[in-house]
Amino acid sequence: MDELSASATRVAEELRRRGISTNVVEMPESTRSAAEAAAAIGCDISQIVKSLVFRSVPGDAPVLVLASGADRVDEDRLAHLVGPVEQAPAKFVRARTGFAIGGVPPIGHAEAIETFLEEHLLDHDVVWAAAGTPRAVFSIEPRDLVALTSAKVVALAAAR
Repeated sequence: MDELSASATRVAEELRRRGISTNVVEMPESTRSAAEAAAAIGCDISQIVKSLVFRSVPGDAPVLVLASGADRVDEDRLAHLVGPVEQAPAKFVRARTGFAIGGVPPIGHAEAIETFLEEHLLDHDVVWAAAGTPRAVFSIEPRDLVALTSAKVVALAAAR
């Protein structure tokens, strides 16, 4: 197995430290978008965990939403839970999580981040999340992801 990049290694070490038995894999293809990740892994797009970072307005606090790759997040529903938000710009995401957009994992961030998990992810036995780079992923059972992230499970998907 090839050696993992520094960011993917950080995520793999955090998973091990937290007692999660899974492998971080760096794919030869990009997994930056949900569609790319599903194609590279060979799974349904709904099994891809999108890690979306929002910024509270005012307040400037990061908010992480873990959503199915098949869903669009209803920002009004999120705002009902945390107050006004906007999708965070790339520099904000990097500064607050320690990772670039397209590789933001659900754990191992530069600071504690309030986290929400969209309930549709619980429809699957296994989901796939980013692991620190736009090519690194790991698989996890959704209930383990909830426990790992202390996420609040909520209905945030926009109407399909």
